[in-house]
Amino acid sequence: MTTKATGIDELLALAGADLGRTEWRTVTQEQVNTFADATGDHQWIHVDPERAASGPFGGAIAHGYLTLSLIIPLFGELLVIDGIAMSVNYGLEKVRFPSPVPVGRRIRLAGAVAAVEPVKGGVQMLLDFTVELEGSDKPACVARAVYRHYA
Repeated sequence: MTTKATGIDELLALAGADLGRTEWRTVTQEQVNTFADATGDHQWIHVDPERAASGPFGGAIAHGYLTLSLIIPLFGELLVIDGIAMSVNYGLEKVRFPSPVPVGRRIRLAGAVAAVEPVKGGVQMLLDFTVELEGSDKPACVARAVYRHYA
Protein backbone atom coordinates (compact mmCIF):
# COMPACT_ATOMS: atom_id res chain seq x y z
CA MET A 1 0.00 0.00 0.00
CA THR A 2 1.31 3.45 -0.89
CA THR A 3 1.23 6.22 1.71
CA LYS A 4 0.13 9.59 0.35
CA ALA A 5 0.92 12.96 1.90
CA THR A 6 -0.20 16.38 0.74
CA GLY A 7 1.70 19.40 2.00
CA ILE A 8 4.11 20.07 4.82
CA ASP A 9 1.66 19.39 7.66
CA GLU A 10 0.93 15.88 6.44
CA LEU A 11 4.66 15.23 6.06
CA LEU A 12 5.24 16.32 9.66
CA ALA A 13 2.54 13.88 10.76
CA LEU A 14 4.47 10.98 9.20
CA ALA A 15 7.21 11.03 11.86
CA GLY A 16 7.60 7.48 13.15
CA ALA A 17 5.44 5.95 10.41
CA ASP A 18 6.16 2.52 8.97
CA LEU A 19 5.78 2.88 5.20
CA GLY A 20 5.63 -0.87 4.62
CA ARG A 21 7.21 -2.84 1.81
CA THR A 22 7.22 -2.67 -1.98
CA GLU A 23 6.52 -5.47 -4.39
CA TRP A 24 9.42 -7.79 -5.25
CA ARG A 25 11.60 -6.88 -8.25
CA THR A 26 14.13 -9.03 -10.06
CA VAL A 27 17.64 -7.62 -10.50
CA THR A 28 18.72 -8.46 -14.05
CA GLN A 29 22.08 -8.82 -15.75
CA GLU A 30 20.98 -6.09 -18.16
CA GLN A 31 20.55 -3.66 -15.21
CA VAL A 32 23.97 -4.63 -13.88
CA ASN A 33 25.62 -4.16 -17.29
CA THR A 34 23.92 -0.79 -17.82
CA PHE A 35 25.06 0.34 -14.38
CA ALA A 36 28.60 -0.85 -15.15
CA ASP A 37 28.58 1.17 -18.38
CA ALA A 38 27.26 4.27 -16.60
CA THR A 39 29.84 4.12 -13.81
CA GLY A 40 32.82 2.52 -15.54
CA ASP A 41 32.85 -0.30 -12.96
CA HIS A 42 33.21 -3.41 -15.11
CA GLN A 43 34.60 -5.73 -12.46
CA TRP A 44 34.12 -9.37 -13.56
CA ILE A 45 32.11 -10.29 -10.47
CA HIS A 46 29.36 -8.06 -11.90
CA VAL A 47 29.59 -8.28 -15.69
CA ASP A 48 31.09 -11.69 -16.52
CA PRO A 49 28.54 -14.32 -15.46
CA GLU A 50 30.68 -17.23 -16.70
CA ARG A 51 33.75 -16.19 -14.72
CA ALA A 52 31.61 -15.13 -11.74
CA ALA A 53 30.11 -18.65 -11.61
CA SER A 54 33.44 -19.88 -10.24
CA GLY A 55 33.86 -16.85 -7.96
CA PRO A 56 33.03 -16.45 -4.29
CA PHE A 57 29.28 -15.91 -4.81
CA GLY A 58 28.64 -18.61 -7.42
CA GLY A 59 27.48 -16.11 -10.00
CA ALA A 60 27.35 -12.46 -10.96
CA ILE A 61 26.20 -9.99 -8.31
CA ALA A 62 24.79 -6.48 -8.52
CA HIS A 63 27.05 -3.57 -7.62
CA GLY A 64 26.41 -2.32 -4.09
CA TYR A 65 25.79 1.14 -5.46
CA LEU A 66 23.30 -0.25 -7.97
CA THR A 67 21.41 -1.82 -5.09
CA LEU A 68 21.51 1.55 -3.29
CA SER A 69 20.31 3.43 -6.39
CA LEU A 70 17.32 1.10 -6.75
CA ILE A 71 15.98 2.61 -3.53
CA ILE A 72 14.88 5.66 -5.56
CA PRO A 73 12.34 3.95 -7.86
CA LEU A 74 11.24 1.58 -5.10
CA PHE A 75 10.66 4.46 -2.67
CA GLY A 76 8.08 5.84 -5.09
CA GLU A 77 5.97 2.76 -4.35
CA LEU A 78 6.01 3.55 -0.62
CA LEU A 79 5.36 7.29 -0.45
CA VAL A 80 3.75 9.78 -2.82
CA ILE A 81 4.00 13.46 -1.89
CA ASP A 82 1.80 16.19 -3.37
CA GLY A 83 1.28 19.84 -2.57
CA ILE A 84 4.91 20.88 -2.30
CA ALA A 85 7.07 22.91 -4.64
CA MET A 86 10.22 20.78 -4.61
CA SER A 87 11.86 17.72 -3.06
CA VAL A 88 15.58 17.09 -2.95
CA ASN A 89 17.68 14.14 -1.96
CA TYR A 90 19.83 15.80 0.72
CA GLY A 91 22.14 12.84 1.25
CA LEU A 92 22.76 9.73 3.28
CA GLU A 93 23.76 9.36 6.90
CA LYS A 94 24.70 5.70 6.83
CA VAL A 95 24.83 2.95 4.21
CA ARG A 96 25.83 -0.69 4.57
CA PHE A 97 25.76 -3.67 2.19
CA PRO A 98 25.44 -6.72 4.49
CA SER A 99 24.69 -9.18 1.67
CA PRO A 100 25.32 -9.24 -2.09
CA VAL A 101 22.43 -9.36 -4.55
CA PRO A 102 22.92 -12.25 -6.99
CA VAL A 103 21.76 -11.45 -10.52
CA GLY A 104 18.33 -12.96 -11.09
CA ARG A 105 17.27 -12.69 -7.45
CA ARG A 106 14.43 -10.51 -6.21
CA ILE A 107 14.61 -7.54 -3.87
CA ARG A 108 12.07 -5.26 -2.23
CA LEU A 109 12.26 -2.11 -0.13
CA ALA A 110 11.05 -1.66 3.43
CA GLY A 111 10.84 1.93 4.64
CA ALA A 112 10.12 3.88 7.80
CA VAL A 113 10.10 7.58 8.62
CA ALA A 114 12.61 8.01 11.44
CA ALA A 115 11.99 11.74 11.89
CA VAL A 116 10.53 14.84 10.26
CA GLU A 117 11.92 18.21 11.29
CA PRO A 118 11.10 21.74 10.16
CA VAL A 119 13.77 23.53 8.11
CA LYS A 120 13.62 26.92 6.47
CA GLY A 121 10.85 26.76 3.88
CA GLY A 122 9.90 23.14 4.48
CA VAL A 123 10.82 19.92 6.28
CA GLN A 124 13.67 17.47 6.45
CA MET A 125 12.78 13.77 6.56
CA LEU A 126 15.06 11.02 7.83
CA LEU A 127 14.05 7.72 6.25
CA ASP A 128 15.30 4.27 7.22
CA PHE A 129 15.45 1.93 4.25
CA THR A 130 16.16 -1.78 4.10
CA VAL A 131 16.61 -3.54 0.77
CA GLU A 132 15.46 -7.07 1.48
CA LEU A 133 16.69 -10.06 -0.50
CA GLU A 134 14.04 -12.71 -1.11
CA GLY A 135 14.80 -15.90 0.79
CA SER A 136 17.46 -14.33 2.99
CA ASP A 137 17.36 -13.19 6.59
CA LYS A 138 20.20 -10.77 5.85
CA PRO A 139 19.40 -7.50 4.05
CA ALA A 140 21.19 -6.49 0.87
CA CYS A 141 21.40 -2.83 1.91
CA VAL A 142 20.46 -0.68 4.87
CA ALA A 143 20.53 3.09 4.60
CA ARG A 144 19.33 6.23 6.33
CA ALA A 145 18.42 8.79 3.71
CA VAL A 146 17.81 12.51 4.19
CA TYR A 147 15.25 14.28 2.02
CA ARG A 148 14.12 17.88 2.09
CA HIS A 149 10.70 18.98 0.92
CA TYR A 150 9.92 22.65 0.32
CA ALA A 151 6.53 24.39 0.30
